[in-house]
Amino acid sequence: MSDYHHGFSVSIERTGNERVVMSLHARGKLQHEDYETLVPMLESAIAGMEHPKIDVLMDMRELEGWEIRAAWDDLKLGVKHGRKFNKVAIVGSQSWQEVAAKIGTWFIGGEARFFEDKAPALAWLEETS
Repeated sequence: MSDYHHGFSVSIERTGNERVVMSLHARGKLQHEDYETLVPMLESAIAGMEHPKIDVLMDMRELEGWEIRAAWDDLKLGVKHGRKFNKVAIVGSQSWQEVAAKIGTWFIGGEARFFEDKAPALAWLEETS
């Protein structure tokens, strides 16, 4: 029997009282349970911040997609906290991931960009806005 791996590897850092840097590595087909873990982590990280700015490095190179309920969870996350997202750097290798970056900009307060390599994505996140 083979185990199917899916979900997020997550790193969250607070910088001062305004900036949160979140690094996500998405793998497999995301499920509702993955968001039940991720969302409380994010909400805990921004708790007590008056005007949080969230920068995200999202590595999607091993992402296969979302189950329907997980896609709904992703949309709800964007609606609830989208204006707090400053920069979202999406690292991927598929054309649909580049399209997802463009569509993602509609749901956040900042900007989302697609990168094929991690180094330029990190450099862009570190630029001052």
